[in-house]
Amino acid sequence: MMVVLRAMWRRAEGRFALVVLGLWLIVAGVSLFWTPRPLLETDGYHVWATPSAAHWLGTDGTGADVFSWLMAGSRTNLLIVVLTVLVAAVFGLLLVAAMVARRATVAVVSVVIVDALISIPTVLLALMLAVPLGASVVVIVVACGFGYGLNLARVARPAALLAARSSYVESALSNGASGWWIFVRHIVPNIVPVLLVQLSLSAGTSVLAESGLTYLGIGVPSGVPSWGHSLATSVKFINVYPLTVLWPGLIVTVVVVALNVFGDVLRDAIDPLTNPALRERSGR
Repeated sequence: MMVVLRAMWRRAEGRFALVVLGLWLIVAGVSLFWTPRPLLETDGYHVWATPSAAHWLGTDGTGADVFSWLMAGSRTNLLIVVLTVLVAAVFGLLLVAAMVARRATVAVVSVVIVDALISIPTVLLALMLAVPLGASVVVIVVACGFGYGLNLARVARPAALLAARSSYVESALSNGASGWWIFVRHIVPNIVPVLLVQLSLSAGTSVLAESGLTYLGIGVPSGVPSWGHSLATSVKFINVYPLTVLWPGLIVTVVVVALNVFGDVLRDAIDPLTNPALRERSGR
């Protein structure tokens, strides 16, 4: 683990990603116990206030402290990212298993289904889920997890097929190994680099999706702090009070870039071909 982290830290983009994501985790944890101002505290005499000692990033249209809401929103967005990545990983791997199945019928049908469903926009799926469920975190997680899982399966299929047709898989089959054991033991490790990149992209895109879906009114419900909620409540006043839109927009941009970079750097750090320290340790 330390070998991988050191390899990531040596690169400038790796340091950027680790610092940003580390700060995100720290702020999300601290917000569980402390924020500069109570979230429900409003000051009608100081609406749309500029940054000051009392309100570090100013206030919004209700007089609520922007910094406190952004801190609390960090844990909501972190929860959404973690759940979305888990759903996308599980769903995507199940689809990959079906797409490389030994039975040709199962594999062909799975590929056709994935190709058909991948064209469904995430926003449309979220709108369909919002009818019975209403605006909630569940809508974002299920819609994004489903869509990103399809993308993951489509991108990972070539590498999975290559591993499934390898000599060591044929040897394992001839020795009586089960299909699921082969998939977990031989195929999944060979597609880890692809999975890491796709899941990091999914994590970054889920932050953007939360902002967009919340703006449309089908994401995080009113009253629940999130970066998308902060954007949605202030974007209509961007021409008059641009700072209230700048802060959440800047945070979303930096975090999305960090998540995308993190996947690329991590992929290189765990690959012995691109990480000499890991290759040397593996040799030992």
